[in-house]
Order: sequence, then C-alpha cells, then structure tokens
Amino acid sequence: MRLPLSWLRTLVDPPLDDDALAERLSATGTAVEDVERRGVAAVDGNLAAFRVGRVLEAAQHPDADRLRVCRVDLGDAEPAQIVCGAPNVAAGQTVAVALPGALLPGQPRPLKVAYAREGAVLYDGHKPGRELMTLKRARIRGVESYSMVCSEKELGISDEHEGILLLDDDAPVGMPLADYMGDVVYTIKTNPNMARNINVFGVAREIAALTGHALRPPDLRVRAEGPALQGQIAIEIREPELNPRFVAALIKGVTIGPSPYLVQRRLRLCGVRPINNIVDATNYVMLELGQPLHAFDYDVLTRRAAGTPRIITRLPEPGETLTTLDGVERKLDDFSILVCDTAGALSLGGVMGGAESEGSAQTVNVLLEGAAWEFINIRKTSQAQKLHSEASYRFARGIHPAMAVRGVTRGVECMRRWAGGVIQQGLIDAYPRPAPTVVVDLPVAEVER
Repeated sequence: MRLPLSWLRTLVDPPLDDDALAERLSATGTAVEDVERRGVAAVDGNLAAFRVGRVLEAAQHPDADRLRVCRVDLGDAEPAQIVCGAPNVAAGQTVAVALPGALLPGQPRPLKVAYAREGAVLYDGHKPGRELMTLKRARIRGVESYSMVCSEKELGISDEHEGILLLDDDAPVGMPLADYMGDVVYTIKTNPNMARNINVFGVAREIAALTGHALRPPDLRVRAEGPALQGQIAIEIREPELNPRFVAALIKGVTIGPSPYLVQRRLRLCGVRPINNIVDATNYVMLELGQPLHAFDYDVLTRRAAGTPRIITRLPEPGETLTTLDGVERKLDDFSILVCDTAGALSLGGVMGGAESEGSAQTVNVLLEGAAWEFINIRKTSQAQKLHSEASYRFARGIHPAMAVRGVTRGVECMRRWAGGVIQQGLIDAYPRPAPTVVVDLPVAEVER
C-alpha cells in the first residue's frame, strides 16, 4: 500500500522525521519497504521557479478570441502578467468544492493556480510524450507574456492538458509549489493478520499507540437535511453467512464534476486515478478508513424496479452472467455472492461493480453502499474470476462489519461536500448476523506491567 505522509500526519503527528517514523513503524510489523520523495515536475534544481498563484483578473485578449490576458498574484509587490488560452482560467470561475469550510458549489471565487516564471524548465504541453522546454519571455499577438500557469502535463504529474491545474482555496499564495505539492510516500507491506492497517487511519492508529501521541480520527458527522430514507430503498440478505451486513445511504441532487485538488492529489499519490467527485469519494474513504464502498445510480435502480428499488444479496442463478465495470461479461460461479435487484445482478459482491448501474456524467441521485463480506468467499471469487481489485484485496483479508456504517457515513458526507446535493436522513442497515463481541480479560495486576 502507498501512503502519503502528509495525509498520515493530519491524523497523528509525532515529532519524528520521515525516516525515523518509517523505522519505528516497521518495528510494529507494518513494514515500510520504500520511502519515496515526490516533488513537482521531477526536474532537478528547477523547483524554485514554480509557485502558487491567484488569478486576479482574466481579461479578453484584444486580438485573439481564445486568449485571455491574466494578472496573477504571487504575494509580490506587483502581479505577474501572462497570456493564457486554457478554457478554465477566469477570475471568479466556479470550480469544485474543497474540504470542510470551503465554499458551496456555484459560489465564485478567484482561482488558485500553479505558476511558472520565466526560465522555468517544464514539460511541453503541446507536444506528445515528455519533452522538456524552457519558458522564455514572448509577445503573443502583441501582448507581452513572461510566465505561465501550468497544466498537470507541464508539471509532469499526468498527461492531462485540457486545462490548467486548479488548486484548492487554502493553497497559500506565493508558496513554492514543491512545498505545497511535494510529499513523502511510504510503500507499506501489511501482514495478513494486520488487515486493519490497510488504510491511512489504521496506520495512524498504530503510530499513536506506538508513540503515545494524540490520534485525530476523521470526522464522521453528517449533514442530512432531506426526508427520511426509510421507504426509498429496501434491502434483503438471503445468505447472511456470506453477507452479514449491508448498509445504504442516499444523496439526491448531486452535480458530477472533478474532486477538490487535494483529494485528487492524495488519490494519485496512493496510485489511484481520480475519476469524478462521486467515484473519488468511494476510493478516498476506502484508502482513509479501509472500508470499500460502491455508488449506484439511484434513478437506474428505480427504472429497473419500476418503483422503489429492492437490493438483494444472493448466490447466482444457474447460467447467470454479469458484465463488470471492466467491460467483461462473466459467467458466475455458484459460490459467488452477488448484489442484485429484482431485475437481476448489479455487482460482484466485494470484488467489482456492474456496468449497467454505474454512475455517469448524467447521474443526479446516488445510492451509496457499504457491506461486510465473508473474507474466504471473496478470496475464492477473486481468484476464480482472475479479478483483483482494491476492494477485494481488503475484503479478502477481513473487514469488521462495524466499518460498513463508518464508511458509508463518511462517504456520503464527502459526496455532499464535493458534489453538492441533499443527504436523506438515516441509513438502511440490514445486519442479520452481528459480529460477536470481543472481550479481553486484563487483570488489574497486569496493567502497570
């Protein structure tokens, strides 16, 4: 598992440097196999040329319809002037909501951007592959431009060049970009009996216990202002020994778009490709808390049911197939647990979702699911189908049923913050096979020892 240290330190932050912390953590059985230091653009000796900027003004170029003349605040006495043709650069443009305390969707504010000054060495965004270029002063259609705002491709983060990289509202103006975006990433090997640590919070909990420093758990509070969820969805579990718990939440009126930049950055550092604010919320919570989630398009479920959807977890019917998200039509093994509705199979429980009910750019209402699955069954299904996912990796090692509620609660609130919408009040929680209560006998005489 890849673990960004900046994310980890938001949950626990002992006064140890990166290498010392890795050494202490490895002593607990959660081995840190590699410590990677990530910067911006990966151009040695060049990072000082990049800073966080704020677009103050984006005026129409006097001689080019597709260009704007921008003034960018860098915290200096005078703003920098650039000519930019990116479609998403404009002072006051609305972008995705950021983390807690951010503005609501639709509320305009000045953009925070990645700025490169004259002389910066970066990747040419207009040429295929990774070709370096040196930024030089130029006159573009009669207007002088001596710097630029950058796309992800120009910074070497990804191949994305459709628009400039938009940073979150809390990005400090003038800060060196390497300080804002740079990070240390641990590669961690987790033993099978320590599956609780295949997530950022689990490792943070381990460090807190190891060092005695305070643990700051993620906020699980939810702003649910819609009507009661009861009656809008039903759940039926037919194989409780394979699916002991199934939890669902519903959020209506979301707007599909990009996630906040900090979220995308953390996902990429963990090796997960950002998709959109809904899918990213499920992956973010899985990495943060260890509970995989799945988002269904609620309106698709409603159409399939011709009314109130009924989610059913069951074993396959003879000859039943399912087309999974990777586009493969799969013949189902008779032992594999499925998530279905009255019209048929929706997903391969604990392994991968189905293509038909997956959200799209047109999705407005989202049903969020978190469940507990019998770990040996998930392992068998994943191996039989030769289908290995981040979800199956975790479920095959065992996730406690209590995590389903925590994951769904955290996930639906992230969706509200990043995609807008109204959360329906309450959860649907089917729990036919409660986990046994674990009791540890600790004699008083042993406490001090």
